Amino acid sequence: MKQISNRSRTEYSILNILAGVGGYIISVILSMVSRMVFTRCLPPAYLGISGLFSNILAMLSLAELGVGGAIVYALYKPLAENDEEKIASLVAVFGKVYRTVGLVIGGAGLCLLPFLSLIIGEGPEIRENLHIIYLIYLFNTASSYFFTYRSTLLVAAQKNYLVTGINYLVLCIQAVVQAILLVTTKNYMAYLLTQVLFTLLYNICVSKIAGVQFPYIKNKTTKPLEKAEKTRIYKDTRDLTLYKVSGVLVNGTDNIIITLLDGLVTTGLASNYTLLVNTLNALLGQVFDGITSSLGNHNVTESAEKRYEMYRFLNMVNFWLFGWGAIGVYFCTSDIVALVFGNQYVLGNAISAIMAANFFAYGVTYVIRTYKQTMGLFKYGRFLQLVTAAINVILSVALGRVWGLFGILLATLIARMCTHLWYNPYVVFKYGFQKKAWEYVKQYIKYLAILAVAIGLCDWAIRYLQGPLIVMVVVKILLCSLITNVVFWITLARTQEFSKAYSYFRIIMKKIKGR
Repeated sequence: MKQISNRSRTEYSILNILAGVGGYIISVILSMVSRMVFTRCLPPAYLGISGLFSNILAMLSLAELGVGGAIVYALYKPLAENDEEKIASLVAVFGKVYRTVGLVIGGAGLCLLPFLSLIIGEGPEIRENLHIIYLIYLFNTASSYFFTYRSTLLVAAQKNYLVTGINYLVLCIQAVVQAILLVTTKNYMAYLLTQVLFTLLYNICVSKIAGVQFPYIKNKTTKPLEKAEKTRIYKDTRDLTLYKVSGVLVNGTDNIIITLLDGLVTTGLASNYTLLVNTLNALLGQVFDGITSSLGNHNVTESAEKRYEMYRFLNMVNFWLFGWGAIGVYFCTSDIVALVFGNQYVLGNAISAIMAANFFAYGVTYVIRTYKQTMGLFKYGRFLQLVTAAINVILSVALGRVWGLFGILLATLIARMCTHLWYNPYVVFKYGFQKKAWEYVKQYIKYLAILAVAIGLCDWAIRYLQGPLIVMVVVKILLCSLITNVVFWITLARTQEFSKAYSYFRIIMKKIKGR
């Protein structure tokens, strides 16, 4: 069959990474400006309510978690073969599933409405009706599922540069409009309604573009999928949902527990740190998200030897980026919070340390998680991962009562160490590469030793720095970046993975120059 495009996987990866990273950097700058305006125009309780409702809706969105991954995996092969009939049939099925998910989330959200006062406690310093604010958040989340299935097709077809490009363009305009509204009106409802408007605009635009790129998906007389195909998709969706539930429960319960134990103000203070950490995590994630669809194509078309060779290269890049980022989180986050939001929002070195550890523990397995999904290994660990959520909730309550915010964040780290950090590598190596997981363990013992050296040298270099806050922020970022990358380069430059990185760099430069 003919190919769907004359672009190579490398070219698609370049486009997707550039669109993701470039757009994200611009949107983050504008979002940070908007956040600064937010903290200066509204009391801290508004930050807390924003984080709380976002977490509640993330919990409700559990119904969707397995669908997106199952869609993308099911589409890899028909897209590689340009099987238009199969693609149209799959999209039609997924459209029905997503609409059902949207209705389920909307209904579940309405059922939670009477219990909001129990979660929030005593009335916070907020003028607007909390139930109306919650309903706006709920509509913004649930309505998106009536459009999402078409954007997933673009992602599976290695064209997520279109999705991310539109997304970040809309987010940038949204951030500017919201900042202007806050400065001129200090009206939180106007801020929220603007977000809903731009979310709808983004969803409609992406849906239209998918229809133009793949006009045959608009055919209303698509051939029904065979029973065996439907059964396989159902099982993949079920298994992937169970696997991902723990991740959302681990990441989504922290703000709820912080609110219950320490109140909305602490949630708002912590949200400034989590904003910075999540921003960095998402920025680095753009690199790997940009190659996910190409990696899925690679896994269904290349030999086992080439798949493992690609994994080793990407795993080194994964460690390099998230190790560098973790050092930045530890040494620089408090100073950035003080500079951007004010000294009253600083929480101390212990919070920076535990957030850096959580950042690294989550990010360092990014490539492993990507391989687990693109290899279709959904069924492995679907029940064990639920243990992560149980450990996190139990320990968060217990440790949170003793150590407050630090204890809750420590519980998250322990929960990840008990499941994610060892089980996903075990599954990918045993069932994906048919190799012993000890190879992964040996590699990361070496990587952790390298990271420890970089941390020690950074601590020594910046310990006695003094000066204006803005100068301290810039100098710390530069010193930590320089020291970390020099240490990583010295220790990894002679490895096979680094040689592969250099080879890919040359290929990418040739592609760029050839365009």
